[in-house]
Amino acid sequence: MGWTPSLSGRGYPVITSNIAVIGDKDSILCFQAVGLKTFPVSKPEEAREKMAQALKGDYAVIFVTEGLADFLQDMMEEVSIKPLPSIVLIPNNRGSLGIALGRMRDTIRKAVGADIFREE
Repeated sequence: MGWTPSLSGRGYPVITSNIAVIGDKDSILCFQAVGLKTFPVSKPEEAREKMAQALKGDYAVIFVTEGLADFLQDMMEEVSIKPLPSIVLIPNNRGSLGIALGRMRDTIRKAVGADIFREE
């Protein structure tokens, strides 16, 4: 899983890595435009097949739209014990379902021992 440091047009270092995105076509098209590998899904049931394909690839990060999280829960849990790939939930083009924030909250609660997002 290599990454290649390079310089942007402004002289800032840019790190490119193998990143995949799984979701509905309308939500992930912009990722394809910037050079990421996309796995479009037209029906949620296709998500498992696309995730299996992505997991066979050499990806450091796999972005998955939140709406597919329920269909991929067991696969994401299995991968979560490994250092790579990192699976990150993202909102689709219609907005967030709050699933990604909930997962982040659970992860931080486990790491810190407290819910730092709790509203009093």
